[in-house]
Amino acid sequence: MIRLFDTHHTRISTELEGLWEFSPVDTIGERPKEFPFKLPVPGCWESHPHFGTYRGKAVYRRVISVSSQTHIRLEFKGVSHTAHVYFDGEFVKTHYNAYTSFEVIIPNAIAGEHEILVYVDNSFSEASALHFPNDYYTYGGLVRPVVLEEISDLYIENIMFTPLLQANQWNGRWKVMIRNISQSPQQVQVIGELAGIKSILGSCEVGPGGQAELIQTVSYPNVLEWSLDNPSLYQLQTKLITNEQLVDDLVDRVGFREINISNGQLLLNGHELKLKGVNRHEDHPMVGCSFPLSLMVRDLDLIEEMGCNAVRTSHYPYDERFLDLCDERGIVIWEENHARGLSLEQMRNPNFAWQSEQVTREMVEQHFNHPSIIIWAILNECASNTEEGKVHYAKQLTIIRELDPSRPRSFASHHRDQELCFDLAEIVSFNLYPGWYTDEKPEELALEAIQWANKLGGADKPIIMSEFGADGFYGFRSNNREKGSEERQADILRNCLNAYQASTDICGMFIWQFSDCRVTEGEGWLLTRSCTRNSKGLVDEYRRPKLAYDVVSSIYKREDKK
Repeated sequence: MIRLFDTHHTRISTELEGLWEFSPVDTIGERPKEFPFKLPVPGCWESHPHFGTYRGKAVYRRVISVSSQTHIRLEFKGVSHTAHVYFDGEFVKTHYNAYTSFEVIIPNAIAGEHEILVYVDNSFSEASALHFPNDYYTYGGLVRPVVLEEISDLYIENIMFTPLLQANQWNGRWKVMIRNISQSPQQVQVIGELAGIKSILGSCEVGPGGQAELIQTVSYPNVLEWSLDNPSLYQLQTKLITNEQLVDDLVDRVGFREINISNGQLLLNGHELKLKGVNRHEDHPMVGCSFPLSLMVRDLDLIEEMGCNAVRTSHYPYDERFLDLCDERGIVIWEENHARGLSLEQMRNPNFAWQSEQVTREMVEQHFNHPSIIIWAILNECASNTEEGKVHYAKQLTIIRELDPSRPRSFASHHRDQELCFDLAEIVSFNLYPGWYTDEKPEELALEAIQWANKLGGADKPIIMSEFGADGFYGFRSNNREKGSEERQADILRNCLNAYQASTDICGMFIWQFSDCRVTEGEGWLLTRSCTRNSKGLVDEYRRPKLAYDVVSSIYKREDKK
């Protein structure tokens, strides 16, 4: 399943789910003598008994067939972490980063069978500035769905739809991107349909091998707002016409909602929104980071049952099916680009700037239409306490603002009174662990954090406690409440939540974390965690609730009753 709905009615689209031939290789482009394994796609190679800890290069092979000459579009929703794609033995595309999609265009593919080879590399080196040994695991493989499409000379690349509330009436700003892969100019017309209103969005000429954008604003007077209690969604359909013939279409879903900031509070449709959230990693011992829909639903069922209304996508852009589910359920999302805990030295890697900026652009462009996403964020716990680091924060936050001025921006900081970048974002966010990494009292630390924000460029901005928590090893129960016991974890979270909920200056909190997750094995305290697990989950890696789960549920649901 690609999305929770069909994204095309005209374009021929086939998911390439199933068993692909597989072999480890030493170098990219090397053709193995045989493919001794068959691995499921989507999937992580760590799920196979031979590759549970394999870090390196491998190649996937699939033979496809087309019935007539056509242009082929391949979309890879996520390859971890670097992909090199070959079509009929010819190199056609490379892409870096596991958590955003990319396309491959094959013009004029003849009728018959064709071979796709995808070389995948999940190794750690200077070539990878964002995937490195970390407090989560970098899996390997074609970890998200792969799609085969047949397209015409002209096709719709993307739609970015912005809901606008103007004079108490909802309007929608359409931005449609069109690509021409032929060698001659093409005249096109674009028609958009939403909420029963069909509109001509414009006409233009698209040059040979070129791209074009059409922008149009349309009124939608009778639509319902998207909210947490009533997450109303509308199907958006775009049709591409040339020579009076329908040649392509693209379908998405949108919701009409407005996010604003006023007097230090976050507003959804004009009403104050208190975020009661969890951080979540895409990680499960049975599937790695390659979640089937059933496990996504299971996670969200547990999250909703706990009384949460928000999820932070720590620390990368998510599978769109999870975002679709949040759109449907009225759960709001803080989505952030992929970068966690980089020191200034790591940010000086010559690949850091382009790799992190690329994933930022791809995240916003690809997930723009999800009404559940209300915050864009970048660079978790990186060198925002340095002037050199601030240059990167400013650049990436500017990229987001240029692509999407409708959503507030943030980043999670652990630099306390040394932070230099609060002035760059609309929301101030702190990662602090009172009771676990420090002996501070959460109510006193909250007051200090508010003072830091006011002093360092965050005055009158919403404040979010973006991480707090404690380890709790599932099944370790002790009346002595030692560190690591379920009782101690529950105590720490109870104290933090009561303190943060009581503060009128704190508009949201995200507990670290929803479930235990696998981490990279290595040296240093961060990479020598017991069982190579981060055990701060409210549920364990198999989703068995700990004592803290019920404690959090009682507090979050108490706020609902208020």
